[in-house]
Amino acid sequence: MQRQEDEPYHVTIEIENRGCKGLRTLRNSGIQQYTLSDVRGLPGGLTRHLIKVPSREISQIPEDTFTKIRNNRKIEGGASAWFDSDGCDACRTILSHNSFLISGRHVEGYTVIYSFVAPNFNAFKSIISKLEAKGSKPKILEVARFKPKGKVLTEKQERALWLALKMGFFEFPRKITMLELSRRLGIALSTLSEITRRGTRRLLEDHFEI
Repeated sequence: MQRQEDEPYHVTIEIENRGCKGLRTLRNSGIQQYTLSDVRGLPGGLTRHLIKVPSREISQIPEDTFTKIRNNRKIEGGASAWFDSDGCDACRTILSHNSFLISGRHVEGYTVIYSFVAPNFNAFKSIISKLEAKGSKPKILEVARFKPKGKVLTEKQERALWLALKMGFFEFPRKITMLELSRRLGIALSTLSEITRRGTRRLLEDHFEI
């Protein structure tokens, strides 16, 4: 059994991120109304942002500023677009120590709420310390540590399904693939698939009292 400090942590923080390239570019483009509604970490250190702006202003965003802009689409009251960049200090800090950035949401000004999973307690504390050193003023909103219950599932099944749930595997669209999750856990894809299949079956059998 792993020690408590070696278990993964799901953390939600609020920080002042004046280095956010997405927010800075939108402001410099003269766009007054905007929302940075999601931020996700990608393999290779890139960061993916989802922005929402009034439909008439979507064309003001300079495409050559980012790695790419794709999937522009009209939504109620505006338009949205994904763009990729090499990230900012805050995103890179959160993604350090093999942590996984689940999402980020712009609140107002330069304030952003980030949700991420750190592999252990030391990684979590190091990320917070580095953000403080960079002047981001992190405010911890929620911390949830994986705690095996040992009732229906094995600890291995519990950990895999807990991480899959926290990292957005069961959301639509998925925020992490089975392959990336297997890499995060350091196990083969086929092994993870078997663990989650058996774990899901156990949960269903317990729920339906089979």
